[in-house]
Amino acid sequence: MQRAVHAGWEWVRRTGAVTAEHPGRLRFGAMGTGTRLAFPLGTVFGEPWIHLGSHCIIGEQVTLTAGLMPDLDLGAEPILRIGDGVVLGRGSHVIADTSVTIGSDCYFGPYVYVTSTNHSYDDPHEPIGRQWPRMDPVSIGPGCWIGTGAVILPGARIGRNVVVAAGAVVRGEVPDRSVVAGAPAKVVRRWDPVEGWQPPIRTPAPVPIPDGVTPEQLLALAEWEAEEAGESA
Repeated sequence: MQRAVHAGWEWVRRTGAVTAEHPGRLRFGAMGTGTRLAFPLGTVFGEPWIHLGSHCIIGEQVTLTAGLMPDLDLGAEPILRIGDGVVLGRGSHVIADTSVTIGSDCYFGPYVYVTSTNHSYDDPHEPIGRQWPRMDPVSIGPGCWIGTGAVILPGARIGRNVVVAAGAVVRGEVPDRSVVAGAPAKVVRRWDPVEGWQPPIRTPAPVPIPDGVTPEQLLALAEWEAEEAGESA
């Protein structure tokens, strides 16, 4: 019985996944080749104003929204733009009441929260939830890594190839090629064209993969190394 349940669930997950070829009820403004939204989906609305690049991986229970609520006319331009090769980890939220742009090749850990809207607190006598929210565009440059549970607040402008540490709360501008951590997030490491990483990285950099090496060759090398380790044990 348990095997049947597991097999049935795998079938449901495969069948429920959203792709450009099998969008189901969702009609995104653009959805590139190879992009996939895992099932079960999170909340998705305003999809005509959501543009997804190619070869993106959107994890389970990821929320993607454009506009304050469903069925609004948001104009001619996309509100939420996600570049090519982006990975959004399980349970992440991207709330685009106004413009949110995520550059290509960004990787999000699980439960990242990105929002272009925040509650205002102008009137101390009025319930906060009833006060009109403030909106400010968010941009995340290409090549970034956003750690688990990070929060990206309205108005954040994150440069390219930035690491946002797990649990960081980011607002304002973050320079290219830097590492930020904390709440509020502060720069803890930055790349200098002359001196390299400052402060220096304590661990040596991994050996880069040579140009032209195929995935099949890497797999064969890994199998050979495993065999060598077994023989020498």
